[in-house]
Amino acid sequence: MIKLGLIGYPVSHSLSPKIHNAALMACGLRGDYSLFPIHPDDMQGLRDMLNYVLTEEIHGLNVTIPHKHTVIPLLDELTPIARTIGAVNTIYSREKKLIGDNTDVPGFLSDLKRFSSLECDDLLVNMEAQALQKSALILGAGGGARAVVYALLNDGWQIAISTRRREQAGELADTFKNHDLHILDSGLTNMDLSNISLVVNTTPVGMAPNIGQSPWPEGFPLPARSSIYDLVYSPRETKLVRDARAQGLYATTGLGMLIEQAALAFKIWTGQYLPREALYETLDQFAH
Repeated sequence: MIKLGLIGYPVSHSLSPKIHNAALMACGLRGDYSLFPIHPDDMQGLRDMLNYVLTEEIHGLNVTIPHKHTVIPLLDELTPIARTIGAVNTIYSREKKLIGDNTDVPGFLSDLKRFSSLECDDLLVNMEAQALQKSALILGAGGGARAVVYALLNDGWQIAISTRRREQAGELADTFKNHDLHILDSGLTNMDLSNISLVVNTTPVGMAPNIGQSPWPEGFPLPARSSIYDLVYSPRETKLVRDARAQGLYATTGLGMLIEQAALAFKIWTGQYLPREALYETLDQFAH
């Protein structure tokens, strides 16, 4: 019996149980994937959940906001990616040691390229014609932002960061101090964003139930030649995505990234490869 789960707060919106329970069934494996809400201040609850992994009462955990960083001191080892970005989204046990990994990085980059190739062919041609740089604006500086920045830097992008928490942005910049990350100090409405070709929202703003919110300033147009990637996937069309499409821009939520990172984590836990198409079909009726 394989027991898997997600720790974070809140987690009631998560589609991960739909993904992983469908995956277990597709692979003919007996098991279940559960949600484990752990308040940000409940460090003992966090330790207890990790102990269940160590004793193999639970075979693997995903980690989401706000524990992607706070869980690190409680782990024995980190994979190189997780160590570099300082964020963990997947936990498992090997030889009586707790290992922290991050499948958000390859999951995001894989889905970004899928999004670009399937939906933005004409945009990419336009970018080449106008010699637009691979220049990304990242909204937020938390664990999700760290994964996105790592992925984009390794794919040759120039990156600017916008966040309301200056200290957090500084910590992110320090993580990648060998790279030139531009931190926006003056706010989005005071900056020239005409060269931005990709905007990525890594904040939880706009997530259900607060579906009327957007991380982008109200009434301020998005960069005219950009595509929009919102890591929020519930609701299926966030306000940011809806506003971007109304402006004539290509936009997507993080549902594809969710599936990609989940498939990679499932492979770590079970050794089984999952066909992504089946997972999209499974989630289609839920992600609205």
